[in-house]
Amino acid sequence: MSVVPSHLPLPLLSPPLYAEITPAARKRPKPGERRVQILQALATMLEQPGAERITTASLAARLEVSEAALYRHFASKAQMFEGLIEFIEQTVFTLVNQIGERVSDPDTQQARAVVAMLMQFAEKNPGLSRVMVGDALVFENERLQQRMNQLFDKIESTLKHSLRSATEISGSATPTVDAQVRASVLLAFVVGRLQRFVRSGFKRLPSEHLEASLTLIL
Repeated sequence: MSVVPSHLPLPLLSPPLYAEITPAARKRPKPGERRVQILQALATMLEQPGAERITTASLAARLEVSEAALYRHFASKAQMFEGLIEFIEQTVFTLVNQIGERVSDPDTQQARAVVAMLMQFAEKNPGLSRVMVGDALVFENERLQQRMNQLFDKIESTLKHSLRSATEISGSATPTVDAQVRASVLLAFVVGRLQRFVRSGFKRLPSEHLEASLTLIL
């Protein structure tokens, strides 16, 4: 069964970052391959219980390499997390752009599609959802959390833009203000669902009763 309402015109999501992780599958990885393997391993470890703080030693052990081998590809663990954040940013905003191109009706469908996409992305990438809500960044460099905050700010701006036409059509006297309020509420809903997903050990799916919830909000 689909994790999003079937009527929402969503593009297919790319495979999870860690979908085909094969630590130490090659003795001599191709150029750039080891870097991807490191990020895959980190994302997978974030999905496991007790992953409050992952050390470079535990990451190296999972990959069956030395810590020095990790630092040949990343200057620090913070840079590894930046690699995960870059993957999140690139995937999410590529999909947001696709939704903008494919859903042009002046109603709430575009905002619904963006929210559904975020829920689906989290479900396909549980480890990355911990990065998105900041749970995995608590003990890391502050700039990582700031970067995630910027991502959500951009998403809120996108939601506001997509909702402005809908508020104008509804006859609102203050469409800009109303769109901002709706966007803020939607973003809070998204973050809340992702936090619940993480804190439930990935048992409470973000898409639970999603269509009914969005109907109440919008």
